[in-house]
Amino acid sequence: MKGVMRFGKKGKLSPLYVGPYQILKRIGKVAYELDFPNELAPVDPKFHVFMLKKCIGDPVSIIPLEGLGVDENLSYEEVPIEILDREAKR
Repeated sequence: MKGVMRFGKKGKLSPLYVGPYQILKRIGKVAYELDFPNELAPVDPKFHVFMLKKCIGDPVSIIPLEGLGVDENLSYEEVPIEILDREAKR
């Protein structure tokens, strides 16, 4: 999808939700403004109600913000953490 920023992994295994964040105020009938940290300042904090998900409180489903840096052009750089396996072909 064009114009959609994904966090974490690229492709179809990327997480769809990042958070949880506190709702600051309601804008109109179907939009809300969220309280983002300074790392996500380039992202517009206004979201439609269908883009939000109720926080259940499961700590496994929450993506940590450490190491998540968003540039002004709404992109990020992936850095590999560890090489798990390798294969040498002859």
